[in-house]
Formats: sequence, C-alpha cells, structure tokens
Amino acid sequence: MGVLMRRNAIIILMCIELMLNAVNLLLVTFSRMHQNADAQLFVFFIMVVAAAEVSVGLSIIVLMYRKVRSIDVNILNRLKIK
Repeated sequence: MGVLMRRNAIIILMCIELMLNAVNLLLVTFSRMHQNADAQLFVFFIMVVAAAEVSVGLSIIVLMYRKVRSIDVNILNRLKIK
C-alpha cells in the first residue's frame, strides 16, 4: 500500500525494497520446506538486483531534488522535456 498511497519518493523506494525482501523470505521458506536449494540461489540474484535498484533509484531522487527542490512524486510532471 505504501507504493500506491505515499507521495514521497524515498518512502516509495523503501516500500519496494520491503516487497522484494518479503519475496526473498518466501523463497527461502519454500525452498527450505521442499528441501531444494535452487530458490535460495535465486534469492542472491534478487538481492543483487535490489542493490542496483537502490543505487539507481537514489541517484534519480537526488537529481530530482536538485532540479525541483522536492522529492514529491506529484511534481515529476515538471521534469518533462517540452
């Protein structure tokens, strides 16, 4: 719900990371239940993608703040190229 309801870009990014961590927890749990290590290996791949997502997301947020002095996602329409 945080991704849909919040307007702060950092909070939205944190909510996305929380969802990815929930998926990781489910994959590890199901992998342990079925005694198969394949899903646990997939978790490491998801963690790498999440780390890359955080670095790109934070850099976009920093650039957005420098441009419009706000991290409100409703203001993103001002950044459109005309």
